[in-house]
Amino acid sequence: MLSISITALVFGVVFLAELPDKTALAGLMLGTRYRASYVFVGVAAAFVVHVVLAIAAGSLLAQLPHRLVQAVVGVLFLAGAAVLLFKKDDGEEEVKKPADESFWKVSGAGFMLILAAEFGDLTQIMTANLAARYDDPVSVGLGAVLALWAVAGIGILGGRTLMKFVPLKLITKVAACVMIALAAFSLYEAVAG
Repeated sequence: MLSISITALVFGVVFLAELPDKTALAGLMLGTRYRASYVFVGVAAAFVVHVVLAIAAGSLLAQLPHRLVQAVVGVLFLAGAAVLLFKKDDGEEEVKKPADESFWKVSGAGFMLILAAEFGDLTQIMTANLAARYDDPVSVGLGAVLALWAVAGIGILGGRTLMKFVPLKLITKVAACVMIALAAFSLYEAVAG
């Protein structure tokens, strides 16, 4: 059964965590060089693959005892918040320009870039944690995919404009605070039972 509240929560958490990530910059670079719709199709497909893998991992975690899962999820959310707060900006991703600008070449370049760049990324780990926490793979998967697609769309269509109005440091701090709150709640549930 689809839960709108879980989908919305996952959307918010994943969106905030992904927005300051390299994906927005990679999408921005690809979107300035190629047709935006071609780039988005490739990027969107790669995100679906990542979310399916994360949901599968989270579903396996959900089979463990509830208190243990909550403790692991809490620690991982704290680690995610630390990564957001203390990571150094390593600059823009290098994007290799395809020889031609056909749909398959451009969408393939976007797919491969995101598939490689996002594997084991913070939001993939967070999605697995949320899938384990809520034991609702459809709602978590839908929220995560929509959030990742939204960030990709923002990056492809208007990343530079957004950053003029909302500082990246503020977005990062808000995302870290949300993850700290989720960590505290998960750790409380682990202790309280």
